[in-house]
Amino acid sequence: MLFNNTIENIGRIRKLVEVIAKYGFEDFVVSTGLNNILTPKKKVKGQLSEEKKFTHSRWERIRLIMEELGPTYIKLGQMLSNRPDLVPEPLIKELEKLQDKVPPFSTELARQIIETELGKPIHEIFVYFDDKPVGSASIGQVHRARLIDGDDVVVKVQRPNAKKQVLADLSLIKEFVKLTENYFIKAGILNPLEIVDTFSKSLQNELDYFTEARNLEQFRTLYKDYEDLYIPKPFRDLTTKKVLIIEFISGCKINDLPTLKSWGIRPPQIAKKGLNIYLKQIFEVGVFHADPHPGNILIKPNGKIALIDFGMVGKLVQSQKYAFAGVFISLANKDAKSMATNLRRLSIDHEINDMRAFEYDLNDLIQDYMVLSDDDVGVRDFTARLQKLTYKYKLQIPGVIFLILRSLAILEGTSKQLDPDFDVLENIKPYGIKLLAEQYSFKNVSNEASHAIAQAFTLFYNLPLEIRDIVKQVRKGKIVLNTRQIGFENYQKQQDFIANRLVLAIIIGALIIAAALSYGSALDRDVAGLFGIPFFSLICFLIAGFLGFLIFINDYRSGRNRNQ
Repeated sequence: MLFNNTIENIGRIRKLVEVIAKYGFEDFVVSTGLNNILTPKKKVKGQLSEEKKFTHSRWERIRLIMEELGPTYIKLGQMLSNRPDLVPEPLIKELEKLQDKVPPFSTELARQIIETELGKPIHEIFVYFDDKPVGSASIGQVHRARLIDGDDVVVKVQRPNAKKQVLADLSLIKEFVKLTENYFIKAGILNPLEIVDTFSKSLQNELDYFTEARNLEQFRTLYKDYEDLYIPKPFRDLTTKKVLIIEFISGCKINDLPTLKSWGIRPPQIAKKGLNIYLKQIFEVGVFHADPHPGNILIKPNGKIALIDFGMVGKLVQSQKYAFAGVFISLANKDAKSMATNLRRLSIDHEINDMRAFEYDLNDLIQDYMVLSDDDVGVRDFTARLQKLTYKYKLQIPGVIFLILRSLAILEGTSKQLDPDFDVLENIKPYGIKLLAEQYSFKNVSNEASHAIAQAFTLFYNLPLEIRDIVKQVRKGKIVLNTRQIGFENYQKQQDFIANRLVLAIIIGALIIAAALSYGSALDRDVAGLFGIPFFSLICFLIAGFLGFLIFINDYRSGRNRNQ
């Protein structure tokens, strides 16, 4: 069986297919063979029924499908919205609308989960616990509380059965992709199962609140010397996989202008300070908070910036930092060739067959960004245009890069609220220049040279062993060589055609000989027949004539096709 041999999985995947068909994707259901799963009454035709008229576009209907299927599919859509190498730009716009919001579960149940996880009655942990959640999502919800020692905290509590539901959904998504893998490959998505595995790992990390606690501790360690940044403290002794307790931060949202002004804090100063904090994370440390919407950036009364919600964290390796900085330096210098080179360095794979055409497209992007005013174009528009080129040239750029671009676009919007004249690119330039100087410094170049020499030495050292291993595999007959002959198909078809004609000719000759022999042997005997010809000979002659007629028709059609 295809779905873990269980009736439950068959029923769930059938429901999934029914939802897809309901929104007008009947062609997809039929072409992937999913139609065979449906009951006879639910089976669909290969094309959209006349009575089904949708006011929504195809991309909007994909979003509606994910909303109907539930939270796990919504999170999948949100993840895909950061993969422009896989998803076309109109669909990205729709997926960005997906909201992970669900009604809160009962406070009594939340209290029970806390007591079970921490092994204590709730009154021994908190002197105060707010029964009304301050936030709710598909994985869990958040409550205000005060610990016995007087610390004000926020408490994240995982939904009951959240893990079971998510794992069941992930299993179903994986089975669904296995069934439809060929369809996605033909559509240009060459590694659909790998994408599902990446999403699965990310979502399972969210199910473990220890992960977020570790992220908080890592940020507190990495940024302990940054005076303008404050990271809340996690209480590790009161944290489990299903309960996370974090220090409460008193402050206002970064875009709360009246409150900032009442505290004597200048909004333009906060805009510059906030962006610099993120640019340091991206270009200097390489570990950054990946969800910087205004609700996750708080300003304390003393002007310090506090970040909250560390469920989504991005990490850059050194080579990615250099290439990413190079993209923005190329943009500032209006250098399309350099930008093309840095984008290729960033990409894992690509389908750029014409580098000059790629550079022309990037030059158009640069000209629009640098010539038009800030009101007409910004980081968001730059990202949208870059996403189109990524999809066009199938650049497999790591998802973390688009997390950064998405973060910068959000920060640009927030900064413009604080300071309408704020220029994000001008603030990025110094970091890019510093990174490029670091990249070509004597220390880094010598390190790269040492690494290259070490790799070459390892290659030559291991080469005899590798060759010996290959020879052993050949001797054992374990090496299989797969070949594909390009342009051989027409020749093969021609040979097949000749072979078929030859076989038919032999059959016709055999039938004529059999008929002649039968007729000759019947001359001296009284054998039943027609017009003096035995029935057997007559049948053989008729079959031979019919096959000869088929060869004639086939030759006539082949001749017409060649002339055309």
